[in-house]
Amino acid sequence: MSKSKISTAAVIAALVCCATAADAGAQSGATRPRRVNPSQPVATSPAPRASDEPAASAPATTRPATPAARTAAPASDTARAFALFQQKQFDAALAEARKATSADPKNSEGWKIAGFAEMELKRYADAATDLLRALELQRAEGAEDANTSDALATAYVRTEKYAEALPLLVAATTRKGTRPDAITFYYRGLSEFRTNKLAESERSFNEAVKLNPKDAASLYYLGRLAFDRKDNDAAVNLLNRATAANAQFAEAWTYLAHAYLRRGAASGEGPKADADYQGAVRASEALMRLRSDEPAVLLHGQALINSKQYARAATVLERAATGDAAKGETLYLLGFAYTQAKNHPKAVAALERAAAKTPEDANVYRFLGYNYQLLKQYAKALAAYERGMALAPDDAYFKEAADQVRPFAK
Repeated sequence: MSKSKISTAAVIAALVCCATAADAGAQSGATRPRRVNPSQPVATSPAPRASDEPAASAPATTRPATPAARTAAPASDTARAFALFQQKQFDAALAEARKATSADPKNSEGWKIAGFAEMELKRYADAATDLLRALELQRAEGAEDANTSDALATAYVRTEKYAEALPLLVAATTRKGTRPDAITFYYRGLSEFRTNKLAESERSFNEAVKLNPKDAASLYYLGRLAFDRKDNDAAVNLLNRATAANAQFAEAWTYLAHAYLRRGAASGEGPKADADYQGAVRASEALMRLRSDEPAVLLHGQALINSKQYARAATVLERAATGDAAKGETLYLLGFAYTQAKNHPKAVAALERAAAKTPEDANVYRFLGYNYQLLKQYAKALAAYERGMALAPDDAYFKEAADQVRPFAK
């Protein structure tokens, strides 16, 4: 059988067509399709969405130290800026810090307070610029401040400048006489992960979890690392911990459902696989409570199919199948679910749309021909089988099925 061209996933569990030989033989002389492995988008790493990946928690910005007196700078502006910062009047603090740096561009404390105020205002790109200027001036003065360096690292992470953040975070987590917190190790792990230093990132995320066993973000990335190296047991364990720590973490639920599906497929058939497929259903249901876009619906439908809940799967997949924007793989799985539920007219409707969307997918024609055959639409069945045979000439199923219906096709 050729692999579906609509899928980016490895083939998983063999799903058996539910139509009986009696249905096919008595009514039409049809050949029941063999066991088939419909291509299902469950074994690849889902693309994480930045909005679904919260930093372990919103880190409190480190407060700047009391400004040092400067004879060459308007100390009053700097002092007022810091006082306003302490009062959490961050816009006013920023304005005063700007006065100080305008009067003396080498006022490192003014740049520092400006950067910290911008961090509080979530203006991270501006904060990175000002904190970098503060740090450069501090280094030129021989008085580098750890708070400034650490805040700059955070600003870089928040603006996804991971390569720039990493050396600062390494320094923060290896600084003598200090005890780094979980957030700092998480930021280091994230920066290492994003710069493809995967072994290092795993160590950093583990350090974060040691300090905070409920660090959902670090647990999530550890789960992803396990998933990517196909350690299904570790992935399931870590992602369960991540979702227990943060039930609103959509991407953790996504990976957990994928991990259950892949572990179930690796187990074959039996109670262990069934339990994993039920786990995938639970995880994808949790995901659906957070978002109901087409990828989430598709994943939930896939989990229901693997757990042999075909009618439920069809109901779920219908949500994503309405309208012209529905994807071919969604329509294919919908047709597959209706086939298994023995609702052949609805299966045909879905599979005809799937064929229009993905005309090069042989599996669509396998099930389209089969459903036409059961509905005694033999000419259409023959055309579908012949199309499948053209796409997958080495698949004996199509030739056998076409030969069987050819005498009935008018």
